[in-house]
Amino acid sequence: MPTCQKVVRPLARCLQNTQASSHPARVIRAFTSSSQTNEEAVAETVPFKPMFDPATVTNPRHERKLMKGGIIPIGSRRRRAALKSSDNIPFEQLPYQCFQEARKVLAADREEKLKLIATERLRISNLVATDATNVRGGEATKQKRLESMRRHLEYLKIQADINDPMIKKRFEDGEGDMNKPIYRYLADKKWRQYQRLITVQRINQFGIVPDVLPFFEPTADVKMAFKKRNVQPGEFIDSRVSEVPARLNVQVFDKGERLVTIVVLDSDVPLVDKDSFMSRCHYLATNIPLSPADTSLPLSKATEAQLVLPWLPPFAQKGSPYHRYSVFVIQQEPGQTLDVAELMEKVKRDKFHLKSFVDKHQIKPIGMSIFRSLWDEGTAGVMSRAGIEGADIEFKRKKVIALKPKQKARGWEARHSGGKYLSLQR
Repeated sequence: MPTCQKVVRPLARCLQNTQASSHPARVIRAFTSSSQTNEEAVAETVPFKPMFDPATVTNPRHERKLMKGGIIPIGSRRRRAALKSSDNIPFEQLPYQCFQEARKVLAADREEKLKLIATERLRISNLVATDATNVRGGEATKQKRLESMRRHLEYLKIQADINDPMIKKRFEDGEGDMNKPIYRYLADKKWRQYQRLITVQRINQFGIVPDVLPFFEPTADVKMAFKKRNVQPGEFIDSRVSEVPARLNVQVFDKGERLVTIVVLDSDVPLVDKDSFMSRCHYLATNIPLSPADTSLPLSKATEAQLVLPWLPPFAQKGSPYHRYSVFVIQQEPGQTLDVAELMEKVKRDKFHLKSFVDKHQIKPIGMSIFRSLWDEGTAGVMSRAGIEGADIEFKRKKVIALKPKQKARGWEARHSGGKYLSLQR
């Protein structure tokens, strides 16, 4: 036994030292006359620092980690890879002779455009100061000429900055000022290359035209989300997700602030008595301000002076086909304000016709988004919480009896119609 203890003792000491080093150092409180309750632990707040740089991250897995933390990688992956492998030099000071010479040419061209802009502004101011009686055609011709000259002025502003590499860099980084014509032009061009095509495809695919409107061409980009759930056009959304009001991001591409009306419409409400369908308005708010720089429109933030019909959770009863929920952004005329009290009296949810509403108030739809809904495991709970009846109703397709008379069996079917061939019959 003593020999065994001598052998085991060094090993035991080694294990004790390892365990002691693995535990954090203990804080020993010195002797003091003050009580322990008077001492408070001070926690140092360390500012959050992302693990990866959003300007130079190139790994897709790292990009997803950044996006989960609410940080969007800047620019394209190819651009980030180029910045990662190059020196930290400002973009406008890149030491490339061809690049710098090209910037000089673009700067000279911009100076010429600025002179044309100044000339056009002078012409506009002179025409504004001219009396309409001195203009051939009167006031109508004067206003028409002013409108044409202002459009040409906006065109010159875009042409002055269209070739500037710094403008394109800021736009790609998401730092563009949408109050400037050049950034609105670039955003409109990017939207029309992809996202608008998808929206138009969904409008035609789901029959929004002519079921809801006889004609519609979107001119504004409308993105929709329920809390953190982004909605793609035409996507199926769970009824528990759409129970809360949606949040819209509406990007317009023309200058100035305007008032818009938001309408959420269900086009596939079953009418059992007539064996048909009708429309139901799930949300209606009007006189909402919108501008190119202020694009966020949370439907839950509408005030009492704007809200006509509050949010009704989308639902589809069991057995009914999928319901199309269209979210329309309708622009009002300049200076036009709709009477909310009058709308609350006249507008009803059921049998709501968007075409009649638009024609009556002389307003114009500029953008839309769409999602679909079906009966799911949470629909009954959503309907009960919203006080909607009909969760226990199930729609079934009516069996259509063929008008063609039943034909007598022939050939193989006639020969195998006996009792011993019942297993072969359908």
